[in-house]
Order: sequence, then structure tokens, then C-alpha cells
Amino acid sequence: MIEINPHFSEFEDYRRAIRDLCAQFPSKYWQEIEERAGYPEAFVKALAEAGWLGALIPEQYGGGGLTVSAAAVILEEINRSGANSGACHAQMYIMGALLRHGSDAQKEKYLPAIASGQLRLQSFAVTEPTTGTDTTKTKTFAARKRDRYIVNGQKTWISRMQHSDLMLLLARTTPLAEVKKKTEGLSIFIVDFRNSTHKGLTLRPIRNMVNHETNEVFFDNFEIPAENLIGDEGAGFRYILDGMNAERILIAAECIGDGYWFIDKARAYANERIVFDRPIGKNQGIQFPIAQAYARVRAADLMRYEAARLFDNHQPCGAEANMAKMLAAEASWEAANVCLQTHGGFGFAVEFDVERKFRETRLYQVAPISTNLILSYIAEHVLGMPRSF
Repeated sequence: MIEINPHFSEFEDYRRAIRDLCAQFPSKYWQEIEERAGYPEAFVKALAEAGWLGALIPEQYGGGGLTVSAAAVILEEINRSGANSGACHAQMYIMGALLRHGSDAQKEKYLPAIASGQLRLQSFAVTEPTTGTDTTKTKTFAARKRDRYIVNGQKTWISRMQHSDLMLLLARTTPLAEVKKKTEGLSIFIVDFRNSTHKGLTLRPIRNMVNHETNEVFFDNFEIPAENLIGDEGAGFRYILDGMNAERILIAAECIGDGYWFIDKARAYANERIVFDRPIGKNQGIQFPIAQAYARVRAADLMRYEAARLFDNHQPCGAEANMAKMLAAEASWEAANVCLQTHGGFGFAVEFDVERKFRETRLYQVAPISTNLILSYIAEHVLGMPRSF
């Protein structure tokens, strides 16, 4: 079949290598993982050992030293192949806080092992049940006590904790009432599960509509060595913002990969499915929705490349990164609906993979940032309208 992505020739070696790797984990693999609500351990291990999850780590630490434009192609092709990069994608965009603000000692200690696949940094504990995306209202508190921080609080929707060696934790180190700006007094820590007895940490898995390992976490006098503080105490909120644009771009690329997968699946089925002695793809009622979904994926992809170009050239890209994520998530969701409708009843059958991918791509309308917050950002910061919250 023809290649429907006109950008395939860009980073073609990476694209082919990822497709070859993903081909080792076919549809049956993902169906078996889904059936037992498991984690794709073998798949993630293969990606890590091949160096793909260390793509953004500088070469001096054993990583790929790739641009965000190139790294985004990796996640795009994982999803384009029918796999799910949500099992491991956070390692790419979480890395930014450690890369940009970690000490030399922290980088030397962790980055080479992460780049080689020996260590996994796949979890970032930010969200809390009572604050949601109002991060400045974070209640989890880390109190300095000599050479340690004592952490108390609660986090929710913390993904991949059970399959990660390291986690980044955002906590208040100065009470909200004592700071001049509400964005001050938040700090980021490295939690090393290998050296932790887990004393004071309780994890409760959250069952959800996607086969996605995520958890509610409780800290009760949990101890973290002071040397695990990243950067300056109280500057954690700024460190998080630094990584958000890369996160948006990488997630947008995943959605683009999903979109192309759905469109390819829909057009193949439409061309092969015979009803009333003719392929259903001859009907405009089938053709037009697929064509429209394709056009929207292509348009979103252009915004993704523009955002990545600006990011790689160290130019402001907040608006473009947010719009890329929003447009790509909406395009992939439209493509998912079209694909399911094209398949009819078979779209709900596990063996076709449509229902699994349908559920997976729906998540990106909500996480890691909701469409509504992106619209608020555009209205306020691009269009100059009053802040809405």
C-alpha cells in the first residue's frame, strides 16, 4: 500500500528502524497484554536497550543527542505501527528537568544508566486529587531536616511508578502563605526507588478505561536525601514550565502517529470490505469522512513540525506547541471515530485493534493537559483576552 505520510522521507532511517522494532511486537502481543491488563515490559525493554528512549540525552552521557524534531518521530512511528508509546513516552519529556537543572553529579550518576536502558525514569508525581491542574496549590510538603527532606502528602494519576526505577516529585518546600508569588516555594526531587525502603510510601493502582498503569500515591514521613533536590529549592515550578513545550510537541507527534494508523486501517478495510457486490470504499459516505480525517491529521502535523522547528532553534514556541497538541489530539480522535464507524461492528472486536487504539487516543483530549486549558492559554497569551480563571 502507498505511504500516506508525505514526511516519511524525513528521518527515514529512524522511521524504518522503529517500524522494524515494532514489527517484533505484532497485534497479538498487544492483545495479550490487554487481556491480562499487563505492562508491555518486553516492548519497553527493547526500545530502551536500542537507545530510543535516551534519544534526547546528550551524547556525552551516552544518549542520542537528538533534536525534539527527531525524537518526536520516534514516538510518532511507535503509535503509527499500532503500538502504544504511552507505556514509556514520559522518559523523554521528564528528562528535561534533570538535563537543564540537575547538578553535574546528578547527571553523571543517572543519565548514562538511563541512556543505556539500565535505569528507567518514567514517572513524574505532580497532580493531586484536590488541586488538579492548579499546580501552585500543591499540598504535598517536603520539610528539610538536616541531610534529608521529610515528605507528607498525596498524589494521583501518577503513571508507570511500578515500572520505573526513578521518579521526579514536585512538592512544596515553603508554605503557600509565606511566598510572594504563588509559583514560588515548589521544588523537584529525584526519588530513587532502588535505594528506598518504600517506608512511608503507599501506592494504590487506579483502574481505568485504557490499559495504562497509573496510581494514587500517599507519602507519610517519606524520606528523600537532600542531594536529590534538583536545582534550587523553591524553583520547581519554573523547571516544570521549561519542559512543557517539549511535552506538548512529543504528545502531538504520538497523536499524529495514531491518526495515520486509523486512516490506514480505515482505507484498507473500506477497499477490501464487499457489501452489495462492491467495496464499501466506493461510497462517498465512507470515502469523505476518511478523506476529511486525513486532511486534518496532515494540517495538525504541519503545526507539530513548526512547533518542533521553533523549539530546536531556541525560539518562543508556547503557542505553537500548545496548538500542535490540541490540533493533533482532535485530529486523531476524529480519525479514530471514522475508523470505528468504517469497520462497523468489527470495530468493536478486539482482534481488529481499533477499539484499543480508540480508547488510547481518547486520553489525549484530557492528558497530559486538557483541550480547555490550551484554549484558555491561546485566548489569554496569544489573543490578549482576559484571564478566564
